[in-house]
Amino acid sequence: MTTLAVTEPSTHAGAGAGPLPGVVPLDIVGAGVFSAAGPGLAALADLPGGATAGATAGATAGATAEADGSWPPLPVRGVTGFDAEAVLGRKGLRGLSRTDRLAMAACLAAATGAPGGAGERTGIVLGTDVGSTAAQADFFRDTFTRERPYLVNPSAFPGTLMNSAAGRTAIRLGLTGLNATVSGGALASLHALRYARNALVNGHADRLLVGGVEEASAAGAWAWHRAGALRSGAALGEGCAVLVLRAGTAGGADRSAGDGEPLGRLLACETGYADPVAEGPLGVAARLAECVRTALLRSGVTVGEQPLVVPGAGARRGWAAVELRSLREVFGPLPDSRAVRVDGALGETHAASGALRLATVLARWQAGAGDERAAVLTAVGQDGSVGAAVVTRPARA
Repeated sequence: MTTLAVTEPSTHAGAGAGPLPGVVPLDIVGAGVFSAAGPGLAALADLPGGATAGATAGATAGATAEADGSWPPLPVRGVTGFDAEAVLGRKGLRGLSRTDRLAMAACLAAATGAPGGAGERTGIVLGTDVGSTAAQADFFRDTFTRERPYLVNPSAFPGTLMNSAAGRTAIRLGLTGLNATVSGGALASLHALRYARNALVNGHADRLLVGGVEEASAAGAWAWHRAGALRSGAALGEGCAVLVLRAGTAGGADRSAGDGEPLGRLLACETGYADPVAEGPLGVAARLAECVRTALLRSGVTVGEQPLVVPGAGARRGWAAVELRSLREVFGPLPDSRAVRVDGALGETHAASGALRLATVLARWQAGAGDERAAVLTAVGQDGSVGAAVVTRPARA
């Protein structure tokens, strides 16, 4: 995917100029969230850094890793208050992985009460890393431990596929429209937002359930631990956030009667890449800064408006500094009142991070906190992938 290269455009001088001509905003009209803070947007609003922006939240939410030796010595932020049977019913849960259950429950919560309904023009775009690491590890372990490699449980195989969650959720909810799974590591949620934006703007769907999902498992935790990818004391997290998006207009005149004001409006989502080996961390930081400037330009949001900044690499060793350098290059010094950091409370949620941070911004606005008009979300991956999204506050808030 390509992005428009922007340095410091003169159009940034004016405040609140609105998005560039031809930029179609996406209304966010529903949300379903399950995280270490608890179910729903309201739980995210209660986080330090949620309804009250500022310092990183303390490491008190969720659960710690099991002490039976199957988990590494890492703090883990498990999803709080999640009961799949209570949300989805008992039927059909037996063959579902934790990733499947989280995604299905979040999609159901997002779709419930949101304008529109199921059908061929409603679909799902889900960001993930590799799918369910636990399901994959268990299945492939069986190929070594069974008497013969092919004596595995065939019913377990669908759960190992990356698109299992999106496919099974669409079947359960009766959604016959566009169905896509986007793998992108730390950028997965932003890639999903960008994919959904292109699909809606180009008329391939009327309404999309878009988000990211990440499960906590012993296999995945060992990978993080052995790689030394988390900073000292950082927790591994899990969760899922799904937003209901539909194409809007600059003035919101296309809303049907009874739809009400959206939770927020997605105006831009830009992604890019810089080779971390050839160009180094400074090259990655420069590419991220370019993505942020491009997203701001497309959105008509200026640096002078002091938008809320929501970084995503705080729990990852080394990459938080790269991300912070980019943000300072664009915005200058960032006081705590202008930054939201939730990795301390939610943990490193990887593929779900972008969606959960966007949900945290929406929760903040629902709670009436802050006076910013817009928020900028950023992400940087270990492979040099970078991205930025801009969302604006609903008028009533």
